[in-house]
Amino acid sequence: MRIQVINPNTSIEMTRQIGEVARAAMSAGTEINAVCPAHGPESIESHVDEVLAGAAVLDRIAEGVAAGFDAHIIACFGDPALLAARELARGPVIGIAEAAMHAATLVATRFSIVTSLGRTAIQAEELLLRYGFERHCRRIRAVDLPVLELAEEDGCSAAEQIAKECRRARDEDAIGAIVLGCAGMGMHAAPLSAELGLPVIDGVGVAVRMAEALVGAGLFTSKHGDLAAPPPKHYTGRYAHWSAA
Repeated sequence: MRIQVINPNTSIEMTRQIGEVARAAMSAGTEINAVCPAHGPESIESHVDEVLAGAAVLDRIAEGVAAGFDAHIIACFGDPALLAARELARGPVIGIAEAAMHAATLVATRFSIVTSLGRTAIQAEELLLRYGFERHCRRIRAVDLPVLELAEEDGCSAAEQIAKECRRARDEDAIGAIVLGCAGMGMHAAPLSAELGLPVIDGVGVAVRMAEALVGAGLFTSKHGDLAAPPPKHYTGRYAHWSAA
């Protein structure tokens, strides 16, 4: 099985780390190809970043479809361009926020989210509503660290701030699980689970296992209804390559 893991920002280092987390979760016989766009924001920390990154994600999805990947993962907690990507692909396309929230409800009745910046908590709230998990989430907490600091080689300070916020969530929020709200936090999930004594969920690893399960079950993205391929039309300017042949 071949899975394409797309980091929607252009950080090579974060892409490398996401690939490592994904490979640590994969089953024997699965191949992970971690990629990022050639253009777009270096990190995704605003609505503008998300829109621009989403357009670049679709290029990577189209390339992955042409290369024959069995499934695709969008490794950003905003799940940018998720439904558009599903229009383009027949194989499963999984966003890490949706995957992590689903997983949290399967192992606990209530969870909190620990994310990077306070301003991105609003996007997380919108996703909770979109996916129907709002009543399961007690609180969205932020460590107030820029996304790229999470991927720095010397990440001791970031790790401690993430751990501190997770401890507060466990002790104050009346929850059974914690969802890490950034793909750059994935390497912290296992040690935090061991330290805190409750499930700390990284969406990248969960998405890999979900993709394997869906492909293994013979399930694919529906092409009936709104996820059917977009109608062919003419595009201009920088999007001319999307025009129908």
